[in-house]
Amino acid sequence: SVDCSFSRGICDWKQDADDDFDWNPADRDRGDGYYMAVPAFVGHKKDMGRLKLLLTDLKPKSSYCLIFSYRLAGERVGKLRVFLANKKTTPVWEENKGKDERWRTGKIEIFQGAETTNSVTFESERGKGKTGEIGVDNVILISGLCPED
Repeated sequence: SVDCSFSRGICDWKQDADDDFDWNPADRDRGDGYYMAVPAFVGHKKDMGRLKLLLTDLKPKSSYCLIFSYRLAGERVGKLRVFLANKKTTPVWEENKGKDERWRTGKIEIFQGAETTNSVTFESERGKGKTGEIGVDNVILISGLCPED
């Protein structure tokens, strides 16, 4: 498995230059490192911020599972979507409201066909709310299918 978390991960993360705002590091409650977040008040409604994970050396014709922690805290905070590079227009994962402030786990299967996925993009869309944040943490890539809970 490959640790792509932000504090000590070995993966290559890039801010999208063509979006409306950046994701920024935020300190974890426990004080051990940080996660990436977009506060609810950044930008205007419907503005987007994209954080891209560049994937290199994924073997063709194999399966991977991307596991990550996320939270949508605050009322009408917006949307979090995940896109794979070879399917740019349709998100492979989307969440649009948090039930509470808790962190949850997201999982995405990545199947490498003849064309390989060379990046995963986490996209935050600004909602109507003024408080809270959208956060992503503990991003891990493992080979094989996603494990059942």
